[in-house]
Amino acid sequence: MSDPAEKLANLAALAEPLRRQLYLYVSSEADAVSRNEAAEHFAVPRSVAAFHLDKLAELGLLEVEYRRPPGRTGPGAGRPAKFYRSASEEVAFSVPPREYELAGRLLAEAVTVAEREGVPVADALSGSARKVGRSLGERARRVRDSEAASDDTGDDEEAIALEVVTECGYEPEVDEEGVTLSNCPFHALAQDYRDLVCGMNLELMTGVLEGVESGSEGEGHGGRSYLEARLEPTPGHCCVRLVRREGTKSPSDAPGSAIP
Repeated sequence: MSDPAEKLANLAALAEPLRRQLYLYVSSEADAVSRNEAAEHFAVPRSVAAFHLDKLAELGLLEVEYRRPPGRTGPGAGRPAKFYRSASEEVAFSVPPREYELAGRLLAEAVTVAEREGVPVADALSGSARKVGRSLGERARRVRDSEAASDDTGDDEEAIALEVVTECGYEPEVDEEGVTLSNCPFHALAQDYRDLVCGMNLELMTGVLEGVESGSEGEGHGGRSYLEARLEPTPGHCCVRLVRREGTKSPSDAPGSAIP
């Protein structure tokens, strides 16, 4: 999942009319486009075309390759020219954040597992979502542990979980009782397939908490996460809420702790 700020910067770069036209032109061509070809196509100086093409490449919207233009061979052919083609990675941005690619991957894996093992798709989806969530939690835990060891693992554990759900687009809001997920990244799907998507959300969040917890060696909470995922549908929010276990506090209550 890419940084939303980075995605927004990439799309903002396309607001410039000529740059946007160059991007669409290169993306529509079957072969890579040279600076000369782009300049001739839009009747602009080569330096202008080169500036915008390089900016698009710098932002990752275009890919660059080098080769000699057709007809130039041998020692005197000069250095290879710069060519541009559409980047292999898709560019998409939505407000509020949506993660339909993640939903598609989870559903595709669930169908595959269901056919292979002869189980209901809904059961397979629960397992797939939980496995992916756990993987995300474990990865975030490893990254945090590699950066610095925490003296208060429980509070640190909750902060890591908040980082993960933020990256997934859930827009968490912390209160005394737990965490409200203000946004559903699978909103459009949830409108038509609420039970299926809400169950997927629940298992994904449960997996995240398990993954973050699995790397914890803290004391005082019996090896359990400080948060628990529960189905608590609320209009305008995700159907899942992360509830703080009895006797635990918000990370903001702990000295030196921070909520992302």
